[in-house]
Amino acid sequence: MRVLVVEDEQRLALAIKHGLEVEGFSVDIVHDGLSGLARATDHSYDVIILDIMLPGLNGYRVCSRLRAAGSDAGILMLTAKDGEWDEAEALDTGADDYLSKPFSFVVLIARLKALARRIGSRAPRRTVLGDLVVDSAARACTRAGTPIALTPREFALLDHLARRAGEAVSKRDLLEEVWDSADSDPNTVEVHISALRRKIDAPFGRSAVQTVRGSGYRLAADGG
Repeated sequence: MRVLVVEDEQRLALAIKHGLEVEGFSVDIVHDGLSGLARATDHSYDVIILDIMLPGLNGYRVCSRLRAAGSDAGILMLTAKDGEWDEAEALDTGADDYLSKPFSFVVLIARLKALARRIGSRAPRRTVLGDLVVDSAARACTRAGTPIALTPREFALLDHLARRAGEAVSKRDLLEEVWDSADSDPNTVEVHISALRRKIDAPFGRSAVQTVRGSGYRLAADGG
């Protein structure tokens, strides 16, 4: 699951990022409302963790503008305030859930997983390509009914390719979406693509993970 954290307390934002990455999430962080709005508009996220008290543009306005622009990302709003009026305003502007600071990281993870289940109807939970099934919500993959064990990074890579099945996806796009940085070493994409092929293609006599010369990689149905 791809998550954007919009939080002006930098230590808290980094702590959330680290904790979520340990759980296998892909996480970006920004520290003000305008940057959060721009990032959420220019990139696709499953969930946005959005502080209410932000410099530049508060969380209510960020949430409202994203919903007005048609964003269907799950939005979990954070605030140091506590009270039913704050919660009501957060929900009225389009947030899906609300969590008051300070909060337990265990509770945050539980809320995110619950939110992911609730928003599953907004986006495909499962991508089916021939006998390959990629379940984004369950973070699981099967081929011909056989479960395939993938690392969190391998699954994130496969999930992104599956969401754009049939398209040529560049290494740069994969680095931005899966590794959160276009400046990372492109060779790391090749290493993980090779690992995916060994796990989801080779044992089944398939070649679904295809190299598109000069463009990147493509996930196709029943490549053989």
